[in-house]
Amino acid sequence: MKIPSRGAAGNPPNRFERLMVELEEPAERNPRTQFLRESARSIISRNDSPDISFSASLNPYRGCEHGCPYCYARPYHEYLGFSSGLDFETRIIVKENAAELLREELGSQRWKPEVLALSAITDCYQPVENRLGITRQCLQVLAEFRNPVGVITKNHLVTRDLDILAAMAAEGLCSAHISLTSLDPELSRRMEPRASLPAHRLDAIAKLAGAGIPTGVVIAPVIPGLNDHEIPAILRAARQAGATRASYSIIRLPFAVKEIFAAWLEEHVPGSADKILDRIRDLRGGALHSSKFGERMRGSGFWSDQIGTLFSRCHAREEYADSHFEYNLGAFRHPPAPQLSLDL
Repeated sequence: MKIPSRGAAGNPPNRFERLMVELEEPAERNPRTQFLRESARSIISRNDSPDISFSASLNPYRGCEHGCPYCYARPYHEYLGFSSGLDFETRIIVKENAAELLREELGSQRWKPEVLALSAITDCYQPVENRLGITRQCLQVLAEFRNPVGVITKNHLVTRDLDILAAMAAEGLCSAHISLTSLDPELSRRMEPRASLPAHRLDAIAKLAGAGIPTGVVIAPVIPGLNDHEIPAILRAARQAGATRASYSIIRLPFAVKEIFAAWLEEHVPGSADKILDRIRDLRGGALHSSKFGERMRGSGFWSDQIGTLFSRCHAREEYADSHFEYNLGAFRHPPAPQLSLDL
């Protein structure tokens, strides 16, 4: 059953739950988003994956209202007792003390300055950020400490924080990356129902680059048989908008994301669903997902090679830089403590 402005059509079982209640009719045909407060104990997460260019990240939210059916982060919601499906996009965990925790962790003598990714799991500029401003609060803390940050988002809302990002960029402390999956507004609307439309993302690239912020484009995910043919046009449009770096990753479908995405294909591109899933299997060793380091982001085999070659040629033709952004780790400081006034 298609649900307006949602990527998932239901809630598949949580793999950690032994019991499941299945209703004959859904309780709500178009559930409203709930925002649940969490008083987190820490805010900086660590990873040791060789496939990822950063080792530390912070995520102000869990779950994401953008509702992308392909999102690899959906299974993380199952650790909270929720489903990877509609729960992921309608039950958003808000870390209301994120900035406070970040200040504590950066202020610790144990902290060694390094680039923080904002964010690595769910989008730090999803719609509720416009109201809550938790991401902006975190950026303000990072600016105070002059700790480098790399922002990645698919929401034009990032331009709200141009003042902070531009000031940090002037000291070599930040970069921004816009995720752009398609230039087709209709496909984008169906595939990423509550994210910014392609034209708005290109506008975000232009505004970020125009403010002096090193800006890149990320084509993620590349879905063979659906959007891989758009790689040349996306790289051209992003370069013309001001992006100087570009990267890509190929779709991966862990756990329940397999059935969520397959159901989305049957609803939105039924004539191509089997072809797309077969190509994903071809580059995932016969499965729809592989967690093998070195392959999970790019896959392997014929379709992986085809996509990689196409991207490399277009990357060179559009004259994107080959190097990563350089960050100024030496600028880190502990901001002075506020002075206390004495009332005599």
